[in-house]
Amino acid sequence: MKGGSRGRIDEGADGGRRREARGRERRRTCQELAACVARRPFRLVRARFLDVLVRFHGGSVARSLPACFVYNESMDVVRNDAPIADVAAAIAEPARARMLCRLLDGHARTGTELSIVAGVGASTTSAHLARLVAQGLVKVAAQGRHRYYALASAHVAAALEALTVVAGAPQSPFMPNTPGRLRSARTCYDHMAGALAVALHDRMFALHWLAPAPAKGDGAYEVTRAGDEALGALGVDVSEARAQRRRFACGCLDWSERRPHLAGALGAALLDMSLRRRWVERDLDSRALSVTRNGRRALRERFGIDA
Repeated sequence: MKGGSRGRIDEGADGGRRREARGRERRRTCQELAACVARRPFRLVRARFLDVLVRFHGGSVARSLPACFVYNESMDVVRNDAPIADVAAAIAEPARARMLCRLLDGHARTGTELSIVAGVGASTTSAHLARLVAQGLVKVAAQGRHRYYALASAHVAAALEALTVVAGAPQSPFMPNTPGRLRSARTCYDHMAGALAVALHDRMFALHWLAPAPAKGDGAYEVTRAGDEALGALGVDVSEARAQRRRFACGCLDWSERRPHLAGALGAALLDMSLRRRWVERDLDSRALSVTRNGRRALRERFGIDA
């Protein structure tokens, strides 16, 4: 009886020693893997990691691994993946996805318009838009009684474009319902609006005459040295516009094109120059502006715009 008990004790001791040996081997392997993570590219780390999984099935190893890997530099997986998951969740909700896809054409829209697109009520739309703004996917601009929503940046648009390609989703173009003459060119208080004004705005940025000036406020612009010379040659007094006690230059969301045109003192000076040079003429009974033959020629030669 005593011999049997002694045999079982010896077997138990041997089993304990074997378990300790396996534990030491696991710890040594995990330490090697951690060192590998700290000094090698991800491809080598992955090969080593697979070797560990084959040998130890990943259970206890997975709990021992550090929450980072190196792909040319250290990266905290937990800290960097969490924002991606939050943004993905914001996009994944069907109503919000429809709103974002509708904004892909670059035109801003009101909450009412987006609620129709999403097929939800006004209060639900407000909650969805608040979520999209909080996640940095959408920006909002207040203009008069309305709040206009647009994609926050070109990075957001590029990400959504990539997702639509993967999903194979068709895009419907923006179709304004503004009367043709007003949509083409009109006045917006003391500056030019409409398709022509938006084209001039975009062209001046493309020519590097204008540049964003975020330090001067949201949507503020500054005139570059090249722009100062070019606008001066056209008859726009940039210095006088800058000296006025009002915003010098800024974007104003065009209600027919849903994209910005040039406003502020510089926008007013540009309209004044266009009227003086008879590029455009005011309509007698509306805000519409008519582009003259001389204006069409000048816009084509100086801006590359076919009006």
